[in-house]
Amino acid sequence: MEQLPLVDPPAPAPAGPAEKVARAYRTIREYDRPEIWITLRTEAEVLAEAVALEDRLARGERLPLAGLLLAVKDNIDIAGLPTTCACPGFERTPERTAPAVARLLEQGALVLGKTNLDQFATGLVGTRSPYGAVRNALFPDRVSGGSSSGSAVAVALGMVDAALGTDTAGSGRVPAALNGIVGVKPSLGLVPTTGVVPACPDYDVVTVFARDLTLATTVTAAMIGPDAADPRSRTWPADTPLGAPARATLAIPADHNLTALTPAYRAAFDATVARWKAGGGEVATVDIGELLEAAVLLYDGAVVAQRYAAMGEFLSGAPEGADPVVARIVAGAARPAAHEYVTDLGRLAQAAAAARRLFDDYPALLLPTTTEHPTLAAVAAEPVAINSRMGTFTNFCNLLDLAAVAVPGEETAEGDPFGVMLVTPAFADQIGIDAAARLLDTPAPLLTDTGTDLLVVGAHLRGLPLHHQLEQARARFLGEVATAPAYRMVALPADPPKPGMLRVGAGSGSSLPGELYRLSPAALGIFLSNLPSPMTLGKVELDSGDWVTGFACDYESARDATDITGYGGWRNYLEAGR
Repeated sequence: MEQLPLVDPPAPAPAGPAEKVARAYRTIREYDRPEIWITLRTEAEVLAEAVALEDRLARGERLPLAGLLLAVKDNIDIAGLPTTCACPGFERTPERTAPAVARLLEQGALVLGKTNLDQFATGLVGTRSPYGAVRNALFPDRVSGGSSSGSAVAVALGMVDAALGTDTAGSGRVPAALNGIVGVKPSLGLVPTTGVVPACPDYDVVTVFARDLTLATTVTAAMIGPDAADPRSRTWPADTPLGAPARATLAIPADHNLTALTPAYRAAFDATVARWKAGGGEVATVDIGELLEAAVLLYDGAVVAQRYAAMGEFLSGAPEGADPVVARIVAGAARPAAHEYVTDLGRLAQAAAAARRLFDDYPALLLPTTTEHPTLAAVAAEPVAINSRMGTFTNFCNLLDLAAVAVPGEETAEGDPFGVMLVTPAFADQIGIDAAARLLDTPAPLLTDTGTDLLVVGAHLRGLPLHHQLEQARARFLGEVATAPAYRMVALPADPPKPGMLRVGAGSGSSLPGELYRLSPAALGIFLSNLPSPMTLGKVELDSGDWVTGFACDYESARDATDITGYGGWRNYLEAGR
């Protein structure tokens, strides 16, 4: 199949919001892909907002996302713009903007419009819409992936910087894989779903598409935070893991778990695993059969009743533009009895326990995002079976309260985009992003800055005997630092050997090297409760003038210890053979 040549993306040179808007609309006209948009705002309207934004910036307002061009899936409310869920008979114009979008607008983002989707966010193919099947960004005879089809293709073609989708069964990840971009699906509840038309309310997640991991992470971070109107919204817990070991071992599925992959996709997955190992990572093969069995419950089990609760009554009235495949799926969701739903919840609990055991041993699970890249014609001939297959590796994530980030893997031999996911437990989103960054060989962006910075100067340094405690605490390495020239170091009688550091003031002390880590509040508390005498935690001044938490010792213990300040740090002392 011949790949569609792309129009040159907007030039990377810095541009103000107004120029970015003008470029975006030129790109939209050049591609002439009307099926991407359900509601595209006029260029004049968005330009006027861009000019007003430039005035605010000139007045000194701090707007971290100033000029970010955004597309929004048309099941997410924006005040004054229609919400259709790709069903003309459902159309309504909300008065309030969903908090997920409002938080981006407050930071300077500009919305170009609302994008097409598989109707009522039911599907992974991007074809179930009366507004047209959304064609793939690279191969116009193939599917774009759904349900967040328009959002993903708008990003892939350079029409916008980022786009919002939703993900219940994989809709924020499958379109990313098929269009060669990044999709971030945070933990359930971190981004509120107020103002999002529900598909399965307990399992719906607002997601982000972008062409690079850093931007996708930045946009996701800007939306995170509880909302009083969303009873399912959550915040970062006190034990949020913030980092993974430097040589992380990823879990990968056993061969018999991968039989749904086409040969081309299986070869691409193997090549992606090889890329991870070539970069210094390690893998361990695990059986994920229980997770794959749980995935089937989203559509073939009683859990699908959530879809009927969300839209069954509306679709039973045969509204204008209702997609027949979607209507059949939702109508079938009325059949399960209450006791069947309870039984399936028990099966999900068993699968969740299996997932916890897996993540007790490995920080993340590396999976193919989807199984194949079908043509539009194939999906038209076999709409349900292909769609079901494509969710093989995505369906279980939200059911089991897992986070995931989808990134490009190695292309197939034919040059087709292939994507993988880094899957982690709830609230371990940062670990997944770190692993994805390592796979892409790019700096790891921060999704959360929650936690406390801890300075270590002795046995907890990298490569030394107690460093494993920081890895077990899922601490994040922030870099090498030095103290202000106001400290002295002594060698304490301990096993393993460790130093003590004391503040003696300017003129009497030296600047000592160390490493800075960020720990969750719970991890820092565990460190403090387990500190052996005479070690303490207190505030330490860095040579930058910042004060951070760090290790020290009491003066009485230091009085009889050997002063080793002159060695210029604990490593130097050890290397000197002392």
